Amino acid sequence: MKAALDFTTIDGRIALRQLGLPGQSSWASGAQPAFGVVADGELITAESAGLSVRSVASADAGNGMIEEIVRCDHASLEIEWHVKRYSEPAVVETRVAVRNRGPKTITIGRLDAVALELSTADCELSSFTSSWGLEFEAVHSALTGSPRLESLAGRSSQGRHPCFALTRPDGAVLFGTVAWSGNWVFRFDEKPDGAHLLTGGLHDHGFEKVLQPGASVESPLVVLAFGSDHDLNTVSVPVARTARAHWAPRNALSQQLPVEWNHWWSYEDGDINAAVFAANADVAAELGMELCTLDAGWFGPADPETSWTDYRGDWDLVNTERFPAGIRAVADRVHDRGMRFGLWCEIEALGPKARLAETRPDFPATRDGAPLGYVCFGNPAAAAWAVQTLGRLVRDFGADWIKLDFNLDPGLGCDRTDHGHGSGDGLFEHYRAYYDVLAQVRADHPEVVLENCSSGGLRIDLGLLRQTHLTFLSDPDWPEHGLQILWGASIMLPPDQLLHWGYSEWRADHPEQTLNPRDPGLQPHQIDYYRRIAMLGATGCSYRLPDLPDEFRARLRDNVRLYQDLVRPYVRTADLYRLTGQPGRYGRGERWAAFQYAADDHLVLAFRLPGGASDRSIRLELLDPDRWYEIERVGSGDRTKTTGRALLTEGLAFSLPEEGSQIVMVRGL
Repeated sequence: MKAALDFTTIDGRIALRQLGLPGQSSWASGAQPAFGVVADGELITAESAGLSVRSVASADAGNGMIEEIVRCDHASLEIEWHVKRYSEPAVVETRVAVRNRGPKTITIGRLDAVALELSTADCELSSFTSSWGLEFEAVHSALTGSPRLESLAGRSSQGRHPCFALTRPDGAVLFGTVAWSGNWVFRFDEKPDGAHLLTGGLHDHGFEKVLQPGASVESPLVVLAFGSDHDLNTVSVPVARTARAHWAPRNALSQQLPVEWNHWWSYEDGDINAAVFAANADVAAELGMELCTLDAGWFGPADPETSWTDYRGDWDLVNTERFPAGIRAVADRVHDRGMRFGLWCEIEALGPKARLAETRPDFPATRDGAPLGYVCFGNPAAAAWAVQTLGRLVRDFGADWIKLDFNLDPGLGCDRTDHGHGSGDGLFEHYRAYYDVLAQVRADHPEVVLENCSSGGLRIDLGLLRQTHLTFLSDPDWPEHGLQILWGASIMLPPDQLLHWGYSEWRADHPEQTLNPRDPGLQPHQIDYYRRIAMLGATGCSYRLPDLPDEFRARLRDNVRLYQDLVRPYVRTADLYRLTGQPGRYGRGERWAAFQYAADDHLVLAFRLPGGASDRSIRLELLDPDRWYEIERVGSGDRTKTTGRALLTEGLAFSLPEEGSQIVMVRGL
């Protein structure tokens, strides 16, 4: 099958034959800049004078992948542009690598993994802004002028998520994302004819890499995916399939997708101790949960008033006032109840009172002499400490699962020159080393799950997807918010990588996190609605379990079993289709939300949000129009038969109360 990014060389220049889905009109054609490298202040692309294409090599990268490498020479630089084609023909990956072949140092100030002249001028540009508790807020605009999408916070999803979609009037979709957890940029520079030059990947602002003779540097990856019919499902499905087959690490526990209880929102650090955790673990086991996670609050001096923020970095200290027998005793209690034990750790962070800054003054990241609040892994000794520390949490504390948080914005990162990096590439080297730390921990402890978290969902990207087993989507989890972020995140990541909890009980004040499980007016269908929203990926909760009333506890137990027996197998392997537009917070956006897991049979989850009409017909995807299907409305005993054509055109009819939900099995006959 023809590749989505198909190119050749003409007169020593890279020229596109196809950029888009096979059989679809191309997004671009002809000679292309392909990549962008700024070396000693000069921008070098495949179209630059003085650059020559030395060779184009094609290699079998295994598992249905083909990688083409274009080797170019420019003065004393050797530049390689890599294009990897996956078994899913709609998905490609690009990167650029630079090596200094000369006798003098060369300063690299920009590494664009992609530089393509898009021949179409009439497009809609879609992206998502992001901040704490406001992740995946959609922004749509006409592609006019020279917009840029970027983040300079030092965390990939702080300010804006690292992805975009362009949609043409004919329905063609171009999706792009950068597999990088730090600062990134996509530029859309308008040309005189109204077309646009798409460039980007690693952000050039504040970046400077000095290459010694013989040294090399490689850009982060940019992933492009191509779709059709004005439909983001046509890009998200092949991206998810590629992630599952080639990118996302897996082990037995991560593939189980265990139902989690976490102490944080209901107890935080002020109310948690060994006895409270044990009492909740006992009830969690009775309810069929499979993972209990001890969040922040377990470490620091033996003082009940210790704040979790102050002593991050001192992971050798256990707060024995709260946990007098240590953390291993907590883990043993969980294991004795037949569950797995999770432990929170912000391995990169450095609290203001942590002893680590004094015992290892070579570890802290600083900029202009001021501390940045994190340990710079650009220092190889600090990276080695991180591997050892995380390994100790597994070995000594019995952790089966580590929730890796990161609650600060590094900005442009560390500029110390005694760490092994230069003044302009501290953040770059920190993230490269962080990926290596995670890879080493997975190699040392292949049975342990690593969860990516960053103030909830402020570092969601394909870079960390390749190194961690699951991604936590957001700290808040009220229903509208949960549906909005699951809708957006499922464009970037497969559903079995998406971890979010269902409407938790909060100790602190939040205007939307107002669930009171003891409210006598709470209806059974509302409890189901809250729990089932979180079933769209990996699921968990944070309640004061021993204090739950019998009715709430029974509904919780039933929904845990429903997820485990029916929904979870589809989340693991099926293709996820969004059947409605994106729901929005605060009464905005679509007021019905429906999702379809498509496999041999199909599973549909539908939700009526406040303000939605009482009745709705929703068209399904990927059915055979000439085949008959059995429709089972789970839990109602209602079974009917209809044709695929009717489900594709007229849709599946729902009638629900506000905050109502329904799960439907669609089986081919």
